[in-house]
Amino acid sequence: MNSVPEDGAKAPNCWRCTHFGMSWDARARYACRLHGFKSPRLPSMEVLQADGRGCMGFQDKGQGQ
Repeated sequence: MNSVPEDGAKAPNCWRCTHFGMSWDARARYACRLHGFKSPRLPSMEVLQADGRGCMGFQDKGQGQ
């Protein structure tokens, strides 16, 4: 299965997002505070697979400082 849709959409880098966090859950290490879920994969990849578009809630940690 291809993780990048045919329209060329890409998932943003969760590591640079203000909403990204780490979880103590060994089965779901990565968390998205904006969308309210944990996952074994980066949240942006889960959103991309479910929606077919990159995460619309991405906020770069470097912006606004």
